[in-house]
Amino acid sequence: MTILFRYIGLEFAKLFLMCFSGLMTIYLVIDFFEKLRRFLKFDAQMSDILAFFLLRTPGITFQIAPLAVLMATLLSLGLLSRNHEITAMRSCGVSLGRLAAPFLVIGGVISVLLLGMTSVIIPTATARAEYVKNTFIEKKPQNLALKAARPWLQIRGPALLNVELVEPGGRVLQGVRVYQLGPQFRLTLLTEARQAVHTERGWLLQDGIDRRFLPNGNVTMEPFMEKPLPLSQEPQDFDSWLAVESESLTLRELKAYIDRLSLDGYNFSRVLTDYHGRMAFPFVSVIMVLVGIALSLRKMGTRGTGLAMGIGQAMVVGFFYWMTHSVAIALGRSGVLLPVLAAWMANIMFLSVALYLLLRVRY
Repeated sequence: MTILFRYIGLEFAKLFLMCFSGLMTIYLVIDFFEKLRRFLKFDAQMSDILAFFLLRTPGITFQIAPLAVLMATLLSLGLLSRNHEITAMRSCGVSLGRLAAPFLVIGGVISVLLLGMTSVIIPTATARAEYVKNTFIEKKPQNLALKAARPWLQIRGPALLNVELVEPGGRVLQGVRVYQLGPQFRLTLLTEARQAVHTERGWLLQDGIDRRFLPNGNVTMEPFMEKPLPLSQEPQDFDSWLAVESESLTLRELKAYIDRLSLDGYNFSRVLTDYHGRMAFPFVSVIMVLVGIALSLRKMGTRGTGLAMGIGQAMVVGFFYWMTHSVAIALGRSGVLLPVLAAWMANIMFLSVALYLLLRVRY
C-alpha cells in the first residue's frame, strides 16, 4: 500500500464517516419526532421507544450508506482539487486509475459489509423492531397466529388454518389447508384448496378436496370447485398477521422460500424481485464512487467541487437512483419485468452513465 493510497483513503474514510453520521442523525431525528407523538399515545416507555429506533439503525444504514459514499467521493476530490493536489498528482504522472483506487477499494468494502448486513443482521433487527413496536409500544393483543414461512392460524371449530402464501392486501390466500380436529385432537377432516378468496359473500375456498378420516381408519375424498370457509378475520388481519415480508427473512431463508414456491407452482415474482433487489443494492456503493469521480473530474480534471455543490449533486443523483430503483422493483413485483432485470436495472443504468462520463474525463 503506497503513501498516496493511504493518504487518499484516509481522507475519503474521514469524509464518509462525517457524511454518514450527518445523514443518520437527520434521518433518526425526523423519524423520531414523526413517530414520537403516536407512540406516546400508548403510554410507551422511553426505553422501548429508544430500543425500537436502535433496532431500526441497521436498515437505515443500508439505505443511506451509498449516498454517504457519493457525498464523500465528491467532497474528497473537491478538497484535493481546491488544494491543487490533483494538479500535483498529474504532474508526477499519477494515473486516473491510481487516483481512483482508494475510493473503489473502500467502496467495495462498504458493499461487502452491506451485503452481509442484508443477509442476516437487518432481517433479524427488523423483525425484532416490529415485535417491540407491536408488543411493548402499541401493546397490541397477541393473536393466535404463527408468522413464519408457512403461516398458521387457529380458527373456530376447533381447527387450524395453514397458508402457503398471503398475497399483498390479504384478500387472496394461496395453498390453503384446514385441519379440523375432533376429541383428543384427532384429525377428522383435512380440506386442501388451491386458494381462498375474500368476496362479498365472505371467504371462499376454490379448487380443492375434502379428506374425511373415519373412526374405522378409512379415508373418503370429495373434490369441490368452491365452498365457504368460516373465517371471522378480514383481509387486513391476514396482511398484518401472517403475510411473510421478505425484509424479515435472511437471504438463505428467502431463497429457500422461493424454491419451495417454485416447486409448488405459485407466482413468486414479488419475493424473487425482493431477493435479487437485496443482492443488487449493496453494490451501488461502488457505482456511486464511479459516478462521484466522473462528476468531479468531468471537465479538466482539476475542477473542484465545493461543499454545497457536492452535497447538491449527491442529493440529485441519489434521488434519481432511488426513483429508478423503486420503479424497476415495482415493475418486477408486478411481473412486467423479469425479477433479476428489475433488481439490477438501476445499477446497470447508472454504471453505464458513470463509465460514459469517465471516458470523457480529461485527466
